[in-house]
Amino acid sequence: MTPVHRRRKEVLDRLSRIEGHVRGVRKMVEEERGCPDVLLQIVAVRTALNKVGRIVLEDHVETCLANAVKQGKAERYISDLTEALSRFL
Repeated sequence: MTPVHRRRKEVLDRLSRIEGHVRGVRKMVEEERGCPDVLLQIVAVRTALNKVGRIVLEDHVETCLANAVKQGKAERYISDLTEALSRFL
């Protein structure tokens, strides 16, 4: 059974906004805007991506991991989550 991610739409909406923001940063570079301005926008993109990552993690714990525990498959999911978190962080 594939878990239903309750916050899927929120994640997709945020990713769409991030795509637009990244295009804006690219335009700033093309227009040779000041480095401090570009760096500030890059920080904003990173912050937005970190927020999306947090939402995905929360959703994973609330859906996938909760279902795995109910099905007695928690060890595998915890191992996968630990590996993903080490890469994310």
